[in-house]
Amino acid sequence: MQDKGRYVHGTEPTEQSRLSLLNDLLNAGALREMEPVRGDRVLDVGCGLAQLTRAIARATGGKTLGVERSDEQLREARRQAAEAGEAELVELRQAEIPPLPLRQDEWSSFDIAHARFVLEHVPDPLAIVREMVRAVRPGGRIVLEDDGHDTMRVSPTCAGFERLWSEYIRSYERHGNDPRVGHHLVSLLHQAGAAPVRTTWIFFGACAGDPLFKAYVENLLGVFDGARATLLESMPEALFDRDLGELKRWALHPDAALWYAVSWAEGRTRA
Repeated sequence: MQDKGRYVHGTEPTEQSRLSLLNDLLNAGALREMEPVRGDRVLDVGCGLAQLTRAIARATGGKTLGVERSDEQLREARRQAAEAGEAELVELRQAEIPPLPLRQDEWSSFDIAHARFVLEHVPDPLAIVREMVRAVRPGGRIVLEDDGHDTMRVSPTCAGFERLWSEYIRSYERHGNDPRVGHHLVSLLHQAGAAPVRTTWIFFGACAGDPLFKAYVENLLGVFDGARATLLESMPEALFDRDLGELKRWALHPDAALWYAVSWAEGRTRA
């Protein structure tokens, strides 16, 4: 095992563009399930480009605090916020977590602590969830969204996709991350001292003929392109390129379809 806890996608501009697209596809569902209300004080852990962070702030009418470990992501997040005229909606702090970069008076003060696509990229997800529980007021909410990568399905069968996706999952395991952490969110909430109260999936997928199908395919291809260097640690480059080409041809099928779901779980702190 090497580079324990490494983020396999990097923070290049192409990856930031993919993440922006991903936000466009997912944020409405995330807000629907989270249901933030006016006045909620929200902590967004691993906020990335802070597009969801800003959407939460618009819903609550207050400044949302976002925490992100990547300077590159935060620079782009601040640029996007300024460009949208929303720089005042969020406060963004850089930190490797844990611990969370909170002042003494901020602990136990948030109504909601939220994390999406964070726990799959760290060697000790429980440590982060424990910090989130500490950050929330008595009776407050901890919301976790993350991946169980083995839920991904495509149809018709595409051998190139199957091989690439299997290597992608194994790349997480090689680097000390958990590609199936989405299946364990309720257990993490319980172990961290919260009371689990609800779990669901946010559907992520489309079929040929859906106007959004092209965007879903673009995101999937971007996942593999962004992880190219990592995947080439375990497979020949010629095979990678052949499989990616096969996936692009699959996307042209009139009956092509992609099914996935983001795991979602909510817990509450003890009142």
